[in-house]
Amino acid sequence: MISTLLTFKRRFASFCIVFCLLSELVKCGAFTFHPSSHSSPNLQTALSVATVNVPAPPTKSPVIDPSGEKGLNENQPQLPEEQEMPTLGKLRKMLPKESFQVETATSVFYFLVDLAAVVSSIGFLDLVVTSDKYHSFPWWEQAMLVAPLQVLAGFAMWCMWCIGHDAGHNTVSTKAWVNNIVGEIAHSVCCLTPFHPWKKSHLQHHLNHNHLTNDFSHQWFIREEKDNLHLIFKLSYETRNFQLPLLYMVYLLLGVPDGGHVFFYGRMWEGESMKEKRRGAISVAISMATAGSLWMQMGTADFAVVCMMPWLVLSFWLFMVTYLQHHSEDGKLYTDDTWTFIRGAFETVDRDYGKWINRMSHHMMDGHVVHHLFFNKVPHYRLEEATLALQEGLEKEGLSQIYKRVDTYDFTQEIVKQFNDNWFFIDEKQVVRK
Repeated sequence: MISTLLTFKRRFASFCIVFCLLSELVKCGAFTFHPSSHSSPNLQTALSVATVNVPAPPTKSPVIDPSGEKGLNENQPQLPEEQEMPTLGKLRKMLPKESFQVETATSVFYFLVDLAAVVSSIGFLDLVVTSDKYHSFPWWEQAMLVAPLQVLAGFAMWCMWCIGHDAGHNTVSTKAWVNNIVGEIAHSVCCLTPFHPWKKSHLQHHLNHNHLTNDFSHQWFIREEKDNLHLIFKLSYETRNFQLPLLYMVYLLLGVPDGGHVFFYGRMWEGESMKEKRRGAISVAISMATAGSLWMQMGTADFAVVCMMPWLVLSFWLFMVTYLQHHSEDGKLYTDDTWTFIRGAFETVDRDYGKWINRMSHHMMDGHVVHHLFFNKVPHYRLEEATLALQEGLEKEGLSQIYKRVDTYDFTQEIVKQFNDNWFFIDEKQVVRK
């Protein structure tokens, strides 16, 4: 028992090494955001919590009119259905003023709760795996013994990932350094997801949601053009049922479709300065230091069982939630001629996974529409109230039909069915063209 505790202490020390690295980076000012020289003024404004209007994307993307009243330019004729869409200002007035209040103490409380859940669940799993009793079992009994603990630890990591998601939107605090510290610990350390590269690509997703070609994080293919796909994508489609736990790793390492989050290449890094890449490299270094130190202390077998299997559970949760938020039977995609910020936001879907899963996941699933409308304004602990207010406001205006909400209590079956049936395909009739 004493040797087991000593082993755990050595492995826990790995976390301490990374935390010390974080503290030194803070002292040297590494977490102060410096917009790249290639970023537009509007994109710089997007990263400020105090911004009033949803900002325009970088010059590589179509220019947004946040009001939703116009398309890509003032001369574009409105589509008939476009006239029914409310402006962002009108939608904002539907929500309580408290929805936009970011409280650092409240955010940090949730962060500490999830941090405790991750450390304790991973720590207990490590104690089990390093015990003499565990090693006395045959391999299949070992697998059955740790599987529930791996699922629990992976769900704790998912909840922590949601906190890091808030940090990426600057809704943990009004202070940038707090958001960056929380984001680095939540994502780079606990979830082995380099925080700054993820934050960079995720912002582009919000600025271009449900745009056929400009949306980040989502690969869209027209079903009728299936035969024209590259051989690699055809192979991916044929093996889709085996990919669910691995797709997040593909996203981070291979950079499909946004660009690499560990190795810096692809469209998200085009034209970026070395300063911006160095900031991304800090997050990568923290993730690699965390993984490397744990791997060295644990060894390959224990590292795989204690860390990587829960990480795959996190990966499954993340892909499932993200996919179902942006796929529905009546979902639409837009082109340069028809897309507006408001129309794209209302093609996202609120999904109810059950009261307690919604709460533990910080309303990532059932408050997604409000999140897309005000992605750098409403913290996770305001989403539930804000969503109810949005529903009531739209009903009073006779606009309930533009809001999507689906009860998804059988979420694991739903993601398997949807991904098997549709993969990343969308029918041509779902694409709104001019």
